[in-house]
Amino acid sequence: MNTPAAPQQRLRPRLGVFKFASCDGCQLTLLDCEDELLGIADQLEIAHFTEASGHVAQGPYDLALVEGSVSTPEHVDRIRRIRDDSRHLVTIGACATAGGVQALRNYARVEEYLATVYARPDYIATLATSTPISAHVPVDFELRGCPIDRGQLLEVITAFLAGRKPGIPNHSVCFACKQRGNVCVTVAHGTPCLGPVTHAGCGALCPTYGRGCYGCFGPAGTTNLPALVPLLHRDGMNEEDTGRFLHTFNTAAFTAVEERGPGVTEGRGAG
Repeated sequence: MNTPAAPQQRLRPRLGVFKFASCDGCQLTLLDCEDELLGIADQLEIAHFTEASGHVAQGPYDLALVEGSVSTPEHVDRIRRIRDDSRHLVTIGACATAGGVQALRNYARVEEYLATVYARPDYIATLATSTPISAHVPVDFELRGCPIDRGQLLEVITAFLAGRKPGIPNHSVCFACKQRGNVCVTVAHGTPCLGPVTHAGCGALCPTYGRGCYGCFGPAGTTNLPALVPLLHRDGMNEEDTGRFLHTFNTAAFTAVEERGPGVTEGRGAG
């Protein structure tokens, strides 16, 4: 009598979550998904996520989520290994997609920072710049924000599990303001605001409370930054103020838009 073969266990896709130079805020966004994360965890194997578990499994990974910028020589080698081990690689947050706040050092002498901060700077191995992951390896999708939006993160993970392109809107914060019925802070109050050139994702949080957008989510899909600059000047910002306003969370991304000119469509990956 033949014994029926035991049913084969379904192999779940393997997820790896990795950190480079960052504050961990985007990884915490994933942990804050709570109930939704439990549902996702049932559909995939969380093979590497040191923020959540001491269990670390080697690749290959079906999906790698990478937070943080490349800021040390060790980072360069490590991101190449992760790329080689990953079927899909998605960068999450302003640090991974645009270098983050730490990319401000790209416009100064890093040796001066080291001498100011560290008693023994000769012990510190660092690069002269902090750069996005895409400057070093191919990236399949970029999810922006400082930090990222949990709804958008869940959409990205779900999309890759389903084998489709993530449905992340590419419009500006102004669109989100209209959806919420906000009065424009620039038109009504003369408040400097980066909403017209910033990618939506925060739900227009700052304008909803009467403040101008600070550009946490980086450039929108199509921006006309030169048209916005005169409005910032009109509302009391000089050249130095405008530069500081643009060069914060997404320094490298807005700098690229400035260099390329108006009407530039920023790529978000193949999905």
